[in-house]
Amino acid sequence: MSETTHDGGVAVSAPPSPDDGLSPAELAAKYGLSVSGARPGLSEYVRQLWGRRHFILAFSQAKLTAQYSQAKLGQVWQVATPLLNAAVYFFIFGLLLGARKGIPHEIYVPFLVTGVFVFTFTQSSVMAGVRAISGNLGLVRALHFPRASLPVSFALQQLQQLLFSMIVLVLIMLGFGIFPGWSWLLVVPALALQFVFNTGLALIFARAGAKTPDLAQLMPFVMRTWMYASGVMFSIPAMLASKKGVPSWVGDVLQWNPASIYMDLIRYAFMRTDGYGHKFLPPHVWAFAAGWAVLFGIVGFVYFWKAEERYGRG
Repeated sequence: MSETTHDGGVAVSAPPSPDDGLSPAELAAKYGLSVSGARPGLSEYVRQLWGRRHFILAFSQAKLTAQYSQAKLGQVWQVATPLLNAAVYFFIFGLLLGARKGIPHEIYVPFLVTGVFVFTFTQSSVMAGVRAISGNLGLVRALHFPRASLPVSFALQQLQQLLFSMIVLVLIMLGFGIFPGWSWLLVVPALALQFVFNTGLALIFARAGAKTPDLAQLMPFVMRTWMYASGVMFSIPAMLASKKGVPSWVGDVLQWNPASIYMDLIRYAFMRTDGYGHKFLPPHVWAFAAGWAVLFGIVGFVYFWKAEERYGRG
């Protein structure tokens, strides 16, 4: 194709491009291009996450070491913080408010400290998960890696911190005349199930916190409400029995919520009682513990993966 210019010359126009009329998706398919940072398939994502397992472990250990690096007592605060919380709760609820009703006095302190340590494990995992993406945007934007590595590593960090606390908890048990038995081995599967549950929660709130950073300011109030409703410092059955007109389903909801379930399992493992006078836990308590772990573990992972390509953008 040609045309005459104003000075009498002939200009030849370029032939039409073979790409004319193709959509961006068709152009990408034609030249084998892919979207940068696109979400991989679920199985591929799991494979990539497993490939970063050494990074996840190293990152969690580095965060744990750095957490109290500016404090003179250093890592001692990993144990001192929940112990001080337990002391405050014992003074307020155990002494002033008489929350020990329904719990033998000789085991109230182990009952309380176990509840504080176990609930703090979940609470800290959720709070760390909320900030996992929004608090590490520099890392997210600079490097390509499965973003689930961050909330998983934070949940692992809290597990490592709990293991330090467990040493102190064992000493408290011995100090109150509770000696090791075969039931202590049940702590391992109970904590494993709670870790899976916590990781699922951390993944859910990591995605929510990435979209709404203000959620980090709201979560302390939510977690405090959950703690008071989970029987950390009192017996739920005894407390409800003292209230008239409370529907029975309220007690069921409070006792079967995940925090109560995991506390009861670990209390029973250490003390051979759940603290409410029950020498044997019903078998379905373990079923509920496993069910909560599987449900939140799977739902949390898939929910987080669905937004993989959006983290760190905008």
